[in-house]
Amino acid sequence: MFAAFNELQRLEITLYTDALITHGLVRTRQHRVSDILNLSEDPFLILEDVTVEEFGQRGEPISAAFAQINLDAVLFAVATTPVEPIPELRTPKVQEEAIISIPPFRVTGIMHLLPMEGNLRAALSELQGRFLPITEATFWSDHVGEPRQQAVLVAVNHKRAQILAPH
Repeated sequence: MFAAFNELQRLEITLYTDALITHGLVRTRQHRVSDILNLSEDPFLILEDVTVEEFGQRGEPISAAFAQINLDAVLFAVATTPVEPIPELRTPKVQEEAIISIPPFRVTGIMHLLPMEGNLRAALSELQGRFLPITEATFWSDHVGEPRQQAVLVAVNHKRAQILAPH
């Protein structure tokens, strides 16, 4: 909504796909990673200054100036920089601890749901967006050898996620 008035900036982002971890910079007017992913007009993101590695790989990553990443292949995105909410755009939400399975990964953290008078079932049914933000997140995969890592925010692909709450 207000993004057209923001300056174009380069934000660091890490995308986990079915087999790859891609680190790079995305040019955007958005402030939040979930907005970058949810408001993209294209079915892909173009990243700059990219490094790509396979899950569990400990060798030399592949580097490239640019990469086109298909958003349907993204399991989740990781943001390492906290973003302050814009008060005039803030919607009141309730926080609920959850574990999200996005095979072969798991993510734990805080989901922000619409208040539904204590009805978690109804709140989960109202979840909208291609990517759902999970704050105070920890993610890992024992299956592919990715250790537990913490992040300010993990935006999970809603179509690929199984959500268990409360956790």
